[in-house]
This record gives sequence, structure tokens and C-alpha cells, in this order.
Amino acid sequence: MDWKKISLIALDIVIGGYLILAVTAFNKPDDADNTCHDVSISITQDTAEGFLSVPDIEHLLRKSGISLISRPMRNINTRQIEELLEGNDLIDNVECYKSINGLLCIKISQRTPVVRVISQTGEDYYVDNHGIIMPHNNYSCNLLVATGYISKQFASKVLAPTVCEINESPFWKNQIVQLNVLNDCSIEIVPRVGDHIAYLGQPIHITEKLDRLRKFYRYGLTKAGWNRYSRISVEFENQIICKKKK
Repeated sequence: MDWKKISLIALDIVIGGYLILAVTAFNKPDDADNTCHDVSISITQDTAEGFLSVPDIEHLLRKSGISLISRPMRNINTRQIEELLEGNDLIDNVECYKSINGLLCIKISQRTPVVRVISQTGEDYYVDNHGIIMPHNNYSCNLLVATGYISKQFASKVLAPTVCEINESPFWKNQIVQLNVLNDCSIEIVPRVGDHIAYLGQPIHITEKLDRLRKFYRYGLTKAGWNRYSRISVEFENQIICKKKK
């Protein structure tokens, strides 16, 4: 008898049996004993302040009649949860999956509002960093406010990119508290410091205009006084036009 060959066959049988048992054990379907004992909800956002909190998501789930704790994992439809939450105007993307030991994970990316719009027609809403309109709600959020002649198309296509450009500068993000859009679509800003209105003109070359205005702040207003002028215009290239207070 070829004992070497018999030993190899026996070893193959043992290994094969072990693999079958291992696969069966690790892929055992959820049963009544494998229940959801905890839900992990994480909300990611950009540097801007967001609206949503974990209790808000829990409230949305309860309001929709979705109970998770102590529910068999096999009865939890992760796709249903994703579709439900993605239907909310404040949410950009949702990933829901089951983890080990009865843990359900929900990862949420929320929309990042960059400006609150209060138009001349009385419309009140937010716009996110992608130019998508977001509904007004009762959440508090420290954002730049834009007023005046603002249509939703202008807010989406022009205003949102302009505000994103402003927010790239920490100085201007803190200094500008309000934008006002005139009926010719030109923009003026209300600064936090200084009793004046700064006129940018049409929303083009915003970075260059703000850079010129900041230099005037540094080398002009620090000597002349922050409250000497009522209006400062940087509309035209290489020019700064100031109107003295009466």
C-alpha cells in the first residue's frame, strides 16, 4: 500500500471538511437570535456648518415607522433606509450597511449650505455649495445672507459660486455679513467692520476686486478712518472710487 498517497488523500479530506465547516459557519444566515442591538449614525460635512444632527436622523426614522433596535437583522432593508433618508432635502448621500454583532451603520453626507437668500419677492431659502436650492427651516445656521433682486436661477448659477469664492478667504468670510443684489445683477457688500457699503459691480473677477479692497482697507482706511466713507467701489480694474460721508 502507498501510505504516502493515502496520507495525502486523508489530509485533503480533512482540509476539505474544515473549509466546508468554516464557510458554513461564517455565512450562516441571520436568524431570530441575530438582532439589531445598536445603530451607529455618522454625519459628515464640509467646513461649513450643517443643519442635521443624529437626533434629527433618529426622528426621521421613527416618523417613518422604521424601528431598528431588537429587530432581526434579516428583516432590516438597508436600501429602504437609504432611499428614505436620501429623499430629505438636507441630505446628499446615504450609505447603510449591516456590521457584525448586530450593529447597523448609517453614514450620511449632508448638503453644505453657503448662503441664505431673502429675495425682494419674499422668498426665503438656502443654497448649497453645488448651487442646489435648499428649503428654509427652523434650524439655526450662521451663514452669509443675500438680499435683493435674486431669482432662483441667479442664486444657483451665479450667487452660489460667488459666495464659494468669497469663502475661500478666511478674512472675507468673516468680514462680509451681507450681500445685496441690485436690479442690474450687480452686487454690493455690507462689511462687519466699517460703516460703509462696498460695491463690487457685476459678479466677475470677485477675487481680484476683494484683493484690491483689502489693500485699500490696509493702506487707506487705517489712515483715513474706517467711517470716513459711505460707499467704496472697486467695480473697475485698477480703480477705487470712494464717496465721503456728508
